[in-house]
Amino acid sequence: MASDYPLLPDRHPQGDFFVCDIFDAAPKGDIASMEHPIFSLSTKPDTRPRKYEHNGITVEIKPSIDGLATVHDRDILIYCISNLIKGMNEGKEPQQVVRFHASDLLKATNRMTTGRGYDLLKAAMERLAGTRISTNISTGGQEVFETFGLIERARIVRESRDGRMQEVEIKLSDWVFNAIRAQEVLTLSREYFRLRKPLERRIYELARKHCGRQSEWRIGLTTLQKKCGSGSSLREFRRLVSAIAQEDEKYGHMPDYEVRLDPEKDQLLVRSRGTVLEFAAPEPSIPALDPEVYDLARAAAPGWDVRMIEQEWRGWASETPRNPEMAFLGFCRKWFERRGRP
Repeated sequence: MASDYPLLPDRHPQGDFFVCDIFDAAPKGDIASMEHPIFSLSTKPDTRPRKYEHNGITVEIKPSIDGLATVHDRDILIYCISNLIKGMNEGKEPQQVVRFHASDLLKATNRMTTGRGYDLLKAAMERLAGTRISTNISTGGQEVFETFGLIERARIVRESRDGRMQEVEIKLSDWVFNAIRAQEVLTLSREYFRLRKPLERRIYELARKHCGRQSEWRIGLTTLQKKCGSGSSLREFRRLVSAIAQEDEKYGHMPDYEVRLDPEKDQLLVRSRGTVLEFAAPEPSIPALDPEVYDLARAAAPGWDVRMIEQEWRGWASETPRNPEMAFLGFCRKWFERRGRP
């Protein structure tokens, strides 16, 4: 039965020439919030503060009276990030204040364009602005312990007579904006917006971050539960993951990766479907670097073979940077920060 199919309907097919321009910006998510459980999985107001610690990273998430920002609220950030990265690839300077038509966001993220769709969008912006994050996660090469909202503010610039917002203005937090300027983002499948369950979306984000273009990736359910930020008991969490894996085995609905439960090892097994390269941007064509940059690179990563680091950087890059030399030096500094001297 169609009602049993786990994906949401495609509400705005790309075949419609009217909305084609909206889809020019490939969906992008910032790596930091794909790695760590920033967003709530709940579909009801989640007012419980949370603290997450893993490998030296600390994240505290405090809700407003409206509750924590949810995985579905993240769509707004994905839309803003995607459009800013598209502009950067065209040589435009990114701006922290993003202005867009509300209907464009709703169509690009497969949301309803009814009055309820606009009401849900407004509520999502309120939760994004009200949720406070305290963390030492590094974005843009800077590790600073700070407290911030995911967006600084949201403003409806024009509103139609029937109460529907037309133009929206959002100021992104410094934390999110730093990640965009450093292009610390990953391309997502458009089918992400058709996933019904918040846990499905979270599992996809983790698969995209950790499996990437590898053939497979495994994670224990205890660690997975922690990374998802789930408040369920481990037994209930295992049941929920098992249901998703069974649906994926039946329908193959999870984008880019098949997910299976390995009960003997109590692990989630993620296998690439080989489609990541199809939706990802073409391999960037990065020109030869200015020879003088290598001396600066050696100073940024003392003791390391900078030609080897360059090969790693070229393989890692998902976009052609506007300033390859500066991008390479930033990669060298981050390389040394994480690894120290060889």
